[in-house]
Formats: sequence, structure tokens, C-alpha cells
Amino acid sequence: MALLGRINTLAVVRDTPQGLYLDGGALGEVLLPGRLVPRGLRVGGQIEVFLHRDSEDRLVATTERPKACVGEFACMRVKDLHERAGAFLDWGLAKDLLLPYREQRPKVRVGDDVVVAVILDPDTDRIIATTYLSRHLSKEPARYAPGDAVDLLVCGETDLGYNAIVDGRFRGLLYHTNLAGPLRHGARMRGFVKSVREDGKIDLSLDEAGYARVHPLAERILAELERVGGRLNLDDDSDPEAIRDRFGVSKKAFKQALGSLYRARRIAFLSPGIQLVQQSGQGAGR
Repeated sequence: MALLGRINTLAVVRDTPQGLYLDGGALGEVLLPGRLVPRGLRVGGQIEVFLHRDSEDRLVATTERPKACVGEFACMRVKDLHERAGAFLDWGLAKDLLLPYREQRPKVRVGDDVVVAVILDPDTDRIIATTYLSRHLSKEPARYAPGDAVDLLVCGETDLGYNAIVDGRFRGLLYHTNLAGPLRHGARMRGFVKSVREDGKIDLSLDEAGYARVHPLAERILAELERVGGRLNLDDDSDPEAIRDRFGVSKKAFKQALGSLYRARRIAFLSPGIQLVQQSGQGAGR
């Protein structure tokens, strides 16, 4: 069955000058405009499309992909404000996504990056956004074990740390005390479960624990050194963002991996940067 606000695979039933009509089941026939029809698609064929409503509230199909479908979360930029309707967000389609004023907390401004849930308005059956994220997170208990890898979407900052949406379903917390620096609102990253408390809240980390974290990272650093000719302009004094951009880990984890490699006499510190030490040779100290 075809679903509004979701990706659907639909069959082509009619060819018209305006485009192809697709079988939307209970939703009826849905137009895929001619400008979006891929070459070679004919009646009887199938295509994967996203279903939404156009500016005249008609159901239409598109081969474009939004940043989030109904039931999902994403960070979107505010493009415009309407005096009565609300804010319009860039969600990757030609028609912007409405964030009504009643769904904003706090009120947003043009240029803001906001984390929203994409939902169907129960009153109008239109696709809208909301910043009331908790209402749309899973009510089921989170079943994670310490060390489990998860996908994170940073959605807010508190006195304790950063709230993050875990695997698009749950809320978790990254504590300031476990972070090397600030996180960008709306950033997506890989994280790890530290614990699931009795109240269901999830404590998170950006690094794996212990040897499971240090050894694979150390091997990656060695591989990168070999790839770039033996010298790397990063060390334990480097900017945390530069480290995360290059290796996707925190500065703390990077320093631990460098310490492991230095003790094993696999690297030398150049101040700044590091150099690969061949196992048959000797590296300079700090």
C-alpha cells in the first residue's frame, strides 16, 4: 500500500503529456511529473518515488529524496517565515516543509538550523515538521548493551551535555565531561552506548571503551601514515575538530591511540605532527 510521506515502489499505469500516473492503491493514481520521469520508463514498469503534496495540495510523486520521511528526524535550515503559517524548511525538495508556529519551541528564525521530526498533521493530513521531538520518540524500552554502536543526531544542549537521538528512535545523553569539545547542533555521528539506566535513559560516548577502541584506531593511524608517506600533521595537541574530521574520533581517543603507538615505538612525535617509525629502526623522542 502506498504511504504519504514515505518512499514507495509503484507501478506505472498511464502515460500522459503531463507525466506518468502511478498506482497509489487506496490513494488513487499519483502523477510523476514529466521532468522527473527517467528515460525508458513505460506503462507496466515500476519506480521508487517519494509521495507528498504540491502547493495546491494535490498528491504527487517525486524521484527527489527529502532529508527525512514521515516518522524520521533530521536537521533542516529555516529558509523563510510566513506571518500566519510558520517557518519553511529546506528538506531537499522543490517545495519547502512547513514548521507551523504551534510546533515551534522556541520560535525559529531565518538561517537557523533546527532538528525536527517529520509528521503527518492529524487535522489536515499534510506533511509538516515539529520541534517537539519527545512526542515522536519510541515509547518502547531501549534494549542496548554497553559498547553497542549506534547512530546519533545531536539535538540540543543541557547543563550536563548534549541530547542526541539514538538510531532515530530513542533519546540519549553525551556528557560534557566525556567530550573533548563542543558538538554542532544537528550533527550526525557514530556513538556507543555506555549504559541504559533503570529509568530507560541512555548514557552515550563517542568512543569505544578500552582496548576495543584503542587498538583498531591505532591500526588506522598506522595505515594512514603509510598511505601519506610516513608523516601526519596531527598529534595530541591538535584541534579536536581536525582530529574528528580525519579519523571520526574524539581527541581523547586519538591521544590514547598515539600513546599506545609511541610506547610500542611505532611513531615519533615531531611537535607538531607524528612520524612513522619502521619497526627495525629507532624513532626520535618527544
